[in-house]
Parts: sequence; C-alpha cells; structure tokens
Amino acid sequence: MSDAPKHVNSHHADTLRAIFAHPTNHNIHWNDVVSLIGEVGTCEEKHDGKLKVTIGSETEFFIHPKHKDIDTQMIVDLRRMLKNAGYAPQN
Repeated sequence: MSDAPKHVNSHHADTLRAIFAHPTNHNIHWNDVVSLIGEVGTCEEKHDGKLKVTIGSETEFFIHPKHKDIDTQMIVDLRRMLKNAGYAPQN
C-alpha cells in the first residue's frame, strides 16, 4: 500500500496491508483488526457477542474468532468494506 489515509498510523497501515495482501495472509490478529476498525469506522459489541462493524456506508456483524487470527471470509468482507470506503491500496 503506498499512501494510507493520514489519520491511519503505521500499525493500522500494516494491518491494512495484511488484509489486502495476495495471497491471503492468514496471520491477521483479531485485536489488530478491531483497533483498525475503531480508527476507520465504528464497532459496537452487541449483547449476543457479535461485533457490529460499520465502515463507510456498509455494516456487517462479525463473530469473535476462536483463535487470535481472523478467517478468510472475514478478510474478504473487510476487503470489500475497506475498498468501498476508500482504504484500498493504490496501484
């Protein structure tokens, strides 16, 4: 990723790069993703344990992974949401 938005620190920029990496990076930590979402959107833990995530105009509900890393489907969903909100890598 060449230019991350100015309000995204280097740690969050690293997480963005990992989310958009090809081939898919399978070592993206849940806590890093939650921290990134807090900077580029909103997240709210619901009473059922799901995390309501809004980035740009899109909202998704994610379940806390059983392990520390997020799964492939969550990466796909996050890529779409981040891309649509203008956080995709510049080619």
